[in-house]
Amino acid sequence: MTHDHGQRVATDRRALAIALALIVVFLVAEVVAALIAGSLALLADAGHMLTDAGALAFALFAATLASRPAQGRWTFGYRRLEILAAQVNGITLLVVALLIVYGAVRRLISPDEVRGGIVVAVALAGIVVNLAATGVLARASRESLNVRGAFLHVATDSVAFAATAVAGALILVTGWNRFDPIASLCVAALMLWASWGLLRESSSIFLERSPSGIDPEAVGRALVAEPDVVEVHDLHVWTVTSGFPALAAHILVAPDSDCHATRRHLEQMLHDRFELEHTTLQVEHAEPRLLTIQR
Repeated sequence: MTHDHGQRVATDRRALAIALALIVVFLVAEVVAALIAGSLALLADAGHMLTDAGALAFALFAATLASRPAQGRWTFGYRRLEILAAQVNGITLLVVALLIVYGAVRRLISPDEVRGGIVVAVALAGIVVNLAATGVLARASRESLNVRGAFLHVATDSVAFAATAVAGALILVTGWNRFDPIASLCVAALMLWASWGLLRESSSIFLERSPSGIDPEAVGRALVAEPDVVEVHDLHVWTVTSGFPALAAHILVAPDSDCHATRRHLEQMLHDRFELEHTTLQVEHAEPRLLTIQR
């Protein structure tokens, strides 16, 4: 488990570093073009790309720390930093989306002059860069909520550039500058959707909710159904970090049962049926029932 996690984190770091380099280089060029063209849609994309760069940098930092071994009081290491990075990414998506909505509404009321040709050219270049970055991140581990958060940042930017390119083309054809803030509102809606998903999943992990694919009641029934198991209580199923579900339970077995053999059997069953590798089972004998003789 430790080896698999370390290998995954190393792959994640490489993907995040490559994507970050691509985004930063293009970000500088886009800000210059947005100022020349007077395009809010391009500035919105640039603002989103700035959060992309920040999200990728923080995700890379979290993935680097997550690879450090457990030591001292940090008995799980720094693995949950990946979930914190995902939550920060969700919050930044939310904040930037709200700022874009505010700016777009203002421009719908009082539109500025927009140079559609520059908007189209930069947006098309942005699509290419973002598709390259999303391709790199898509090849990384899909188990990591940290990488998924960074991926959603970049993927929504790809769609944003497509919307911006369409808006720029429509402005060239019709001369109606309000297409620019309308495209910005579409981008903001997509960012809000991505933000909600990240915040929901990361909050579920922080609140120790059971993993989505594991039903604690089904796990409890499966444990009780095993031979010699009398009772199961204090059953907890949670996620430490992406791809790291854990379980702890107190098991009472029949007085004449072999506690150690039963524990090994239950651990294997949990692994085979529920893909739970990190389990802590406290197995003890149940109190023997006394024979009562009545007159």
